Order: sequence, then C-alpha cells, then structure tokens
Amino acid sequence: MNLRILLAGAAVLPLSMLVGQPAGAAAADPMTDAFTKAASTYEVPRDLLVSVAYSETHLDGHQGQPSADGGYGVMHLVTAKTLDKAATLTKKSASALKSDDAANITGGAAVLRALADELKLDATARKDAGKWYQAVAKYSGASSPAVARLYADTVYEELAKGIRATTPGGESVTVPASTVTPDRGPYADADDLDKPGTLAASTDYPSARWVPAHSSNYAVSNRPTSDAIDRIVIHVTQGSYAGTISWFQTGPRPNPTSAHYVVRSSDGAITQTVREKNRAFHAGNYNRRSVGIEHEGFVDNATWFTDTMYRASAALTRNIADRYNIPKDRSHIVGHSEVPGADHTDPGRYWNWSKYMQYVTGSTGGGGGTNPHTAESVCGTGYKVIDSAALGTSGTVYLTFNSANGNNCVATIKKTSLGKATATAAFLEVKGKTRATDTGNFDYYAGPIRATAADKCVKWGGKAGTSTYESPFEHCGG
Repeated sequence: MNLRILLAGAAVLPLSMLVGQPAGAAAADPMTDAFTKAASTYEVPRDLLVSVAYSETHLDGHQGQPSADGGYGVMHLVTAKTLDKAATLTKKSASALKSDDAANITGGAAVLRALADELKLDATARKDAGKWYQAVAKYSGASSPAVARLYADTVYEELAKGIRATTPGGESVTVPASTVTPDRGPYADADDLDKPGTLAASTDYPSARWVPAHSSNYAVSNRPTSDAIDRIVIHVTQGSYAGTISWFQTGPRPNPTSAHYVVRSSDGAITQTVREKNRAFHAGNYNRRSVGIEHEGFVDNATWFTDTMYRASAALTRNIADRYNIPKDRSHIVGHSEVPGADHTDPGRYWNWSKYMQYVTGSTGGGGGTNPHTAESVCGTGYKVIDSAALGTSGTVYLTFNSANGNNCVATIKKTSLGKATATAAFLEVKGKTRATDTGNFDYYAGPIRATAADKCVKWGGKAGTSTYESPFEHCGG
C-alpha cells in the first residue's frame, strides 16, 4: 500500500476525525446531550423529559438557587421529595443535583422511571409517552388530584405544541410538535381546572378558577369593612403555575404564604386561591390593605412574561381597581419589591411596567412614557439618594446610602427607550475592594449594586445609551 496516497486521502477528512475530541472538551450541546443520555439510561421518552423540564423552569436552573417551594434545577427537584429520591436512585450528591444541569436532568429521569415502575409500566408501555401521564402527575408532588392533573396537562400541552427554548448558556433545545394521547387513568375523574368551574360563584373575578389555599395560609377577615383595600401588589411566583397553587394548598408550615390570584404565563389563565375579603400572606405590612397577584415565572428569565399574561393580569387589576376605587397608577399598583420593608425583588427588571400599565389604563400611546422605577425603589427600603450624575439625555446614575446598615447602592435609571432592552450599566467600587458591575441590555434600569461602605470611600458610576460617568473616590463617610 502506498503510504503517501493514504495520507493524501486522509488530508481531506475533517481534523476532528483524525485527532478525535480533545480530552476534557465540553460538549457543544450539553443540555441536549444530557436529556438524550438520561432518557436512554432510564428509558423515559426524551421529548417528554424535556417537556417536564420546560414546564417547570423553561430549562433555566437558576444557578442552583431554589424556587419558592424549594425546587432546584431545570427538573425542579424538591427538597425532602424528588431531590432526596433522586439522590438515592442516582447516588449523586444533593449539591450536584441542585447545581449541575446534567446531574439534575439525570435525577429527574430517575425519579420519573421509579414512578413508572410503581405504576408497572413495562418496556412496551414506556415507549409510549401517553402512558407516562400518571407518573408525570405524581412527579408534581401536587397537593390534590385536580392540581396534579393541571400540572400533567400542562406538560402534555407543551409536548403537543412543540418546544424551542434557549438555555441560559445560549444552547437551543427543541422538541417537535407531536400528537400524544395521555392516559390519565384515575386523574380523568379529577376536576379539570382548565374548564369553567362549577364553583365560579366562589371567586371575586368571574373568569377565575377557584382553588382555595390552606386555611393556615391566610387570615379570615371582612375587608373592605375591616380594612380598606387601596393597593394591588404584583408578584412573580419563582415557580410554575400548578406548583404555586399546590404550595398555597400546603399547610400548616413555618412560613405561611398565599396570594389572592395566580396568573399563568402561556395563556393568561387565572386561579383565585384566597377571597379578596380575606388577608392573603403575600406582602408584609401591606397584607391588610392590598390584593396580591402572582404571575408564573422567575424574575431572572424574561421568557415567562408573555403578552397574554400581561393582558389577562391587567384586566384583572383593572377589575379590582374599579370595584374598590383604587387609582390606576404606580403609587397604588406596585411591585412586591416596592412594599415598605420588603426584602423581595419581584417582579424584577424584566417586568414591563409601561406595557402593563398601558393595558391596565387602556392607554395605547407609545413614545416611551415615564420610567416607573426610581433609584430608591430599585435599591430598596431605607436607601436615600445622596448623589447623582446625568448620562446625557439617556438616563441618570444614582448613589444611595442606607444609614441603618451602612450600605451604599448604585442604580442607573433610563429616561429613553423605556421598555426596550438597550445598553445600560451601573457599578460600585469600595476603596480597597473589587469593583462590582451590572451591565447588559436592560428595559428600565441597571443595578442595584450594593456594598457595605460605612466609613469607606466609594467610586461609582454607570452608562446609558452612549453616555458614561465614573466618579473619583468620594463620600468617604457614607
């Protein structure tokens, strides 16, 4: 054999075929590969596995941070429930299952397979995604058969529509639309919360479904006779629609929580869980005076905030405001983060207040309007502006200080292109420490950047549009 001819022929092959994958090289599509591997290992239909994850988290693991009801990772493994079961089945540590996407997906697949085994699905049945319906319903850990059905129906609706999602790492994960007939088994007899309910008279808003929260999660009251209702508080669930409803049904527990309404991301469906006359536990010292509306999703993922959700929620807010004579403005319709004493950040920077308030008031005017956020509302309770710098006509960067804890906070508030993601930044540097920066394409503001700076000099600044500002080290006493 002519070695020279062999080498010449080989030269036309891709280099990767000659030298192989470098040791330790990352997969080009790590989450896609993780779903494929986990599905194969545990004989779970791959597209169904993706649909469960998408329904729970939109494939965002939130950097290992838990949801409001204690779920972790893209598969939403819940502490003391599916997380512990996944650890036992996969022999992976809880920390890996919480923070590593591949481990988390493996854990979710293992739990689903275990549930399928309990239902005695054989190898043939396991190939039919429709036969997994009851396992998916049980995976939800729902507090009632009706909510378990709501959860599983959502998963199968996503499967029927198909999925095209982008992960936080920029990877595209897809599921083709498919026709699957779900085998609901005993769940076929559970109440279908997606149909007009026979208990509609139990709701204050006619189109809402009624799924009452556990009695320990709210206070029986007689509002507005006992307490005037003059605020509407906008929340984000930090979890799924069905999961949040189930969480409100769970009790008693150390941290009783509820809201009057929950709004679904995909279609704007609304469930009422607490009557408006009663005090839901949702907004601290505003509980007595407000109605709380939760919106499905996570504050750090804009994909949850659909136009359908905004419109449905705005119609609800308008209805509440009209019934209690609440002014339709941003002083009376507020975010959870704006409630005095609140330590929450919802609804967060991706919530489009301009769009929402236009829907609430019926205004269709564009032209940018007024930024609904201020430096003090972004930084939080106790922070007061001590300095500011104009960023041309595009915005202003503010330095605030909290005398109670000695912290500075910087936020850049836009003045133009409101509701449109444009380059915006804020930074804060305490002398002798590393600078902290928040930069990206934001709708309304950059920040907040907080740092302990009592008796320390700080350098601060930001950017909006093409204008930037950077201070010298100053404000050395707060």
